[in-house]
Amino acid sequence: MVKSLSDEQYKIKMHKRKALQDERIAAAKAEKGLVIVHTGNGKGKTTAALGMVLRSLGHGYRVGIIQFIKGAWEPAEKAAFAPWQDQLTFLALGEGFTWETQDRQRDQAIAHAAWQKALEYIRTPDYQLVLLDEVNVALKLGYLDVETVLAGLEEKPESNHVILTGRGAPQPLIDRADLVTEMTLIKHPFREQNVKAQPGIEF
Repeated sequence: MVKSLSDEQYKIKMHKRKALQDERIAAAKAEKGLVIVHTGNGKGKTTAALGMVLRSLGHGYRVGIIQFIKGAWEPAEKAAFAPWQDQLTFLALGEGFTWETQDRQRDQAIAHAAWQKALEYIRTPDYQLVLLDEVNVALKLGYLDVETVLAGLEEKPESNHVILTGRGAPQPLIDRADLVTEMTLIKHPFREQNVKAQPGIEF
């Protein structure tokens, strides 16, 4: 059992913690463009990335989103972001999940076309944030080469951010990234209760 602190002990502990945190913040860089990876088998990778998109739009930044896999269905997120049309470019270039298309060569061609468009956004200083949704899946399936993607990331302006989502992110990408979050699957209603994807939750 954890021993409870007195009010005075707690105050001293929090004072020390604040001093340490203030020291770390003072020593940190003011700004750095990040390569961010959201991966893992758990739900929420794209959702978390879209939260960053919303923040960026709130700061007045220009944002580019390219969906590599989910493009066969019209995401509700696209409609929700409609008020920011002057700041946001949203391209759903995939043709759906790979088990739906069942055409490897076509999927590869579409992934390569999406990557070329992504490179335009990554290289353009005006796009302070670029989201490459489900690009990790394209990498995992071999539709894109990880070395090609890594080389493209090196072309981004120093202060701009790129988010790459999708399960199965390759280790070289994880090694290159500045921020990596792995979503861990604990329970899922489709597996546990045979509940289909629902509006507002999955799409």
